[in-house]
Amino acid sequence: MMNGESRVKIRKTDPSAMTPAPTTHPARSLSPAAQKRLEQYETLKKSVVDRLDTPDDVFKVALDDGEKPATIRQRLLKIAKDEGKVIAVQMRGDHLLVGLMTPERRPRRGRRPKSETAAS
Repeated sequence: MMNGESRVKIRKTDPSAMTPAPTTHPARSLSPAAQKRLEQYETLKKSVVDRLDTPDDVFKVALDDGEKPATIRQRLLKIAKDEGKVIAVQMRGDHLLVGLMTPERRPRRGRRPKSETAAS
């Protein structure tokens, strides 16, 4: 190199050199925990949510050791939402009761509607 000049070689090449290389990564398999969640999703969907047709249909879901009731409740609510159903889930001892939402099953938490507070 003379006088601080660098020599860079520039050549014209084929345009196909710019196309991305195909990926050869194999499809990933689910982790054991994810596989268990998927199986539980399918079981809850087929055994509970798909069978809820009338308010008289109520199912009892027993919890296994180590399962948190809040987790199973949230999974049931998500499955029902995906299926376009509104359900009520109530905790009773060591199991959950699941049925279609009715006015009697609607939760009474939170603020009262304005019509009730005005009458009081």
